[in-house]
Amino acid sequence: MARKKLGELSLRDVLIVGIPSLLLVVAGFWIASKFIRPAPPDYLIISTGGEGGAYQLYAARYRQILTRDGIELRERPSAGALENIKRLRDPTEEVDVAFVQGGSERGAEDDTLVALGSFYYEPLWVFYRGKEDIDRLTQLKGRRVAIGPEGSGTRKLALELLEASGVADAPTQLLDYGGLSAVQAIQEGKADVVFVAGAAQSAAVWSLLYAENVKLMHLTQAEAYTRRYAYLSKVVLPHGSIDFVRNIPPRDVTLVAPVATLVAREETHPALIDLLLQAATEVHGEPGLFQKPKEFPKPTQVDFPLSKEADRFYKSGKPFLQRYLPFWAATFIDRMVVMLIPIFAVLVPLIKIAPQLYGWRVRSRIYRWYGELKFLENELEHSAAAHSQADWLAKLERIERGVEHLPTPLAFSDQLYTLRSHVDMVRTIIVRKTASSGEKSVTT
Repeated sequence: MARKKLGELSLRDVLIVGIPSLLLVVAGFWIASKFIRPAPPDYLIISTGGEGGAYQLYAARYRQILTRDGIELRERPSAGALENIKRLRDPTEEVDVAFVQGGSERGAEDDTLVALGSFYYEPLWVFYRGKEDIDRLTQLKGRRVAIGPEGSGTRKLALELLEASGVADAPTQLLDYGGLSAVQAIQEGKADVVFVAGAAQSAAVWSLLYAENVKLMHLTQAEAYTRRYAYLSKVVLPHGSIDFVRNIPPRDVTLVAPVATLVAREETHPALIDLLLQAATEVHGEPGLFQKPKEFPKPTQVDFPLSKEADRFYKSGKPFLQRYLPFWAATFIDRMVVMLIPIFAVLVPLIKIAPQLYGWRVRSRIYRWYGELKFLENELEHSAAAHSQADWLAKLERIERGVEHLPTPLAFSDQLYTLRSHVDMVRTIIVRKTASSGEKSVTT
């Protein structure tokens, strides 16, 4: 029976201390779980550009790299940069990131779009038919000029330069051909001039560089355009850099070029942003016709603010865990780190405090009877004659019964036995005090 009471009391104390502690720990983990990022999806949707363009070319290279980490890159072709921005701003469109030509459109105050940096120079190539050499846009007046379809960054840039040069209006004819359709138009004589923005490796540019009776314009006023339009840079295509054997181009050609960037929605998963920037570093960090090794990508803000993830990436590089672990494992650990907060803030202190609380509860019952015993001893000390010996012993017996029926865990039994010995000590004092008091009464 004593063992049963001992067990019941121990279990009750454990529950009284343990249940609130458990609830506190659960609450801590529940609060921390609200700050855990959801797991990244296993796919990323990118809006690119027209058929045969540089955007599609680079998206294909990104796809190969992202596949290594189990992420599928889903491409959505578009007319170009302006349509890409429109898609990103439309909440009904399923797009995470998109290629955007620098200078296409400035971010609005209520935008939730962020840039991932500058990825490469995107030169504006101006090809024309004819025997004469043309080196200024003003010489295009009255010609049939293909400036790209509606929604493309090429069209917007071409219109800005043509309007600044005073040749955007009649008798100049502006045509909507772009990409490979523009190549076909100039080869079939449907267009006299073609504007194409993109990397030299894009199908449209490469085809026109090798096309018969088509020349690449050398812009003598390139520096002036870069002064007026801050998002433009002057770049030079070196003599023979396309083909040494065929000597393409036959001389250095000066061009103007915005930078290409990737723009993302602010809610795009940070882990996917990191992974995409790693792919971009691998693709665009190579030397090229207009760039030095590792010149790109870089944290240049063009039209939209740089995302926090991109800013951290350019300062610190690949996330620490991804340097040593597979992407899925690094992402999982990174998400779970927040769960260490309740462990160190709640669980560890409780592990230290809970045993003390448990011990305090057990000792408090013992101390209560110590208090009763002390009150009895004080009363006896100051007024021993107030009661008979039998009354004093009856009071002590009530305390003794309470102590005898006080179930105590084995770990605290030494304190219980000490209390019982003190009860016997007070009994001795009662007998001595009342006996002396009785003798004095008889003598008197």
